[in-house]
Amino acid sequence: MFEILAVCTGNICRSPLAEQLLRLRLSDLRPRVASAGTRGLPAAQMTPEAAHIAVALGVPSSETLAHRSRWLTEQHLTSPDLILTMTRDHRRAVAELAPSRLRSTFTVREFARLAQAAPADELRAAASTAPDDSARVRAVAAVVASYRGLSPAPDDAADDDVIDPFGQPWSTYLTSAQQLTPAVDSIARTLRSALG
Repeated sequence: MFEILAVCTGNICRSPLAEQLLRLRLSDLRPRVASAGTRGLPAAQMTPEAAHIAVALGVPSSETLAHRSRWLTEQHLTSPDLILTMTRDHRRAVAELAPSRLRSTFTVREFARLAQAAPADELRAAASTAPDDSARVRAVAAVVASYRGLSPAPDDAADDDVIDPFGQPWSTYLTSAQQLTPAVDSIARTLRSALG
């Protein structure tokens, strides 16, 4: 079993959506996927808009209704094999709490971008030498991290972020989901290929 943590600000829009989509896309691999917020509200539900998008993308409504937000702590960062943040600011917050986890921490769009630059054979080779799925995911993350600085950065650094829709109109929720969903799908394909 391997573990993924998704991180955003309030843990009521972006990170629970990423958590639920990753769990759905990787369900046959039985990952442990969780989420938290850098300024998480205490036990708040997903916003209705985020929950609606999750259900439209195939997440069971029971899962969206069960979500309760939590505040990110250093303890949450000890066990995940891969930490996916929604923005560079969230990635920085993770690094401040647990500097040793930086190599396993990416914005969700950054991981998708760098994984495309890493040859699939290299990712599979790194994973094949690891003894279990947890170590395989960490090996994949290490290879992806090695492409920082080697792969061209986006013209606009904000292209590695997923915009925050909280308190914004429905159109912003849709834009946020359009940024997040392809990255989640790409990450699921990368992990599935490496672990397969």
